[in-house]
Amino acid sequence: MFHPPEMKGREAMETKRPQAIRRLEGREVLPLIQVYFEFSHLKTLFRQGWLRAGISKEQCETVAEHTLGVTLLALFLADECAPELDKTKLMWMGLLHDFGEIYAGDIVPGKMSLEGKHELERQSVERVFSKLRGGEKYLAIWEEFEAGQTGEARFVKEIDRLEMGLQASVYEHEKLADLSVFFESTDKALTTPALREILAAMMKLREPRG
Repeated sequence: MFHPPEMKGREAMETKRPQAIRRLEGREVLPLIQVYFEFSHLKTLFRQGWLRAGISKEQCETVAEHTLGVTLLALFLADECAPELDKTKLMWMGLLHDFGEIYAGDIVPGKMSLEGKHELERQSVERVFSKLRGGEKYLAIWEEFEAGQTGEARFVKEIDRLEMGLQASVYEHEKLADLSVFFESTDKALTTPALREILAAMMKLREPRG
């Protein structure tokens, strides 16, 4: 169970194992190694919403697996759905958008205010990126995503929700749980026509075979 200092007094996060970074306490190591040990926590941090929906730990994806899915979807869909956007920036956003969860954890909706969640996640990314040469570039990309004001940020936010819907589809086809609420959340988030077409195809898959 992961319970970072910033979350003290709040609900602990379900993980495969504690943070690896604790093994480096008191040792002098390269900043890149420190950051990789921190990032590795996303490989062990379960997506908490799935656990609350009844997905077992044995079946539950991690945050890093979700991050990979988002980045791949952005890569596959950018040319078709948003050719005017900066593809490199989309890839950066896809890869970095969950770094706030390294120390803040995967805070599910309703557990705290959006402002409180953003502040905890900002503390996390600053703590991580400050170790890297050029870390201010990564922080700026993360902040742009969080603000959601640019075309790239809005697109990745939609992709983020689409990936959740696709994962819900996978779980439902494996007959692990009824995940209707996740499809409803995806439906509310998507405005890009091509992405809504994908959602419609996913919803059709939920219908009983004729």
